[in-house]
Amino acid sequence: MVFTKQQLLDFTRNVFSHCGMSESDASLCADVLVSADMRGIDSHGVARLSGYVRLHNSGRANMNPKWSVIHETPSTATIDADNGLGLAIAPKAMEIAIAKAEQVGTGWVAIQHSNHFGIAAYHALQATKHNMIGIAMTNASPLVAPTLSKERMLGTNPICYAFPAGKYNPIVIDMATSTAANGKLEIAQRQHKSIPKGWIKDKDGNDTQDPNALKDGGVLLPLGSGDTQAGHKGFGLSAAVDLFCGVLSGANYGPWVPPFVSFLDPLPNLPGKGIGHFVGAMRVDAFRPVTEFTKHIDQWIERFKKATPIDSNHPVIIPGEPEYLMETERQVNGVELNPMVANDLQQLAQQFQLTL
Repeated sequence: MVFTKQQLLDFTRNVFSHCGMSESDASLCADVLVSADMRGIDSHGVARLSGYVRLHNSGRANMNPKWSVIHETPSTATIDADNGLGLAIAPKAMEIAIAKAEQVGTGWVAIQHSNHFGIAAYHALQATKHNMIGIAMTNASPLVAPTLSKERMLGTNPICYAFPAGKYNPIVIDMATSTAANGKLEIAQRQHKSIPKGWIKDKDGNDTQDPNALKDGGVLLPLGSGDTQAGHKGFGLSAAVDLFCGVLSGANYGPWVPPFVSFLDPLPNLPGKGIGHFVGAMRVDAFRPVTEFTKHIDQWIERFKKATPIDSNHPVIIPGEPEYLMETERQVNGVELNPMVANDLQQLAQQFQLTL
């Protein structure tokens, strides 16, 4: 089924409203989710909507939180999100980071007591609108084994950097620190397809291409895959995200991060509060004039686009370029949802007596 952006926005906003969200928060959360679909990140768009409703129904997410700044300096802040959705709090945290950067050059905000925050790119890109470099990261459901282990200890722990450009779109480096995000497995499950080697191991630590193995006790692998493919580097990146988002903010970390996935239950005796995020903004003109910076960013883009390709039919792709192309295409042609995702939305429509 194909839906327009506005149809998805309206439906998603209405679902969040029926869960008790304010109109402004419901609209913001809908915008974050649908932006993922528009950019072609189907694993983190409206396919996640039923998951947020599940958190609400189980009492694990506060849809009307009273978040607060619990620690602050001129360039930093820590927010207690009051168990709200990261979809709503992370953009507000980025607003704080941007305001601080406008005053002192950089702004950094750690968030505790939160929940899943959607795609990191949405939050990081807010800074580029102000001629700033944006950074966003979050820890996540413990599904990834550290190198040389078969125990779930870390999340896919994505990190995003967004750099403003001049005549081109911002450069957006948005990636999981695991070899593949869990959402990619969910897509393979819906399509009844196998996955590439090196993404996961089964519960006994053996390589597998079965996307369902994760639900059966398997583990995702850190970026780089096994120990002989530099998996320790992905482990290190994931650990850094966990330390920024969990330990620094006062949220949970490692295996104690409250899971978003339905096949895991939260652990008892948690050391922190909820899921953690970390966002930042750096004013370009705190380092050099914006016009000089964007001129050289544009030159960087142009030179890399001209890099000699291995295959002339496949030129070099700038980070973020596929998402911009997909967004342009879907603005015109709409978003085609996987039948299983469309069915999930239809069930939500029936539950809340909405029209999809």
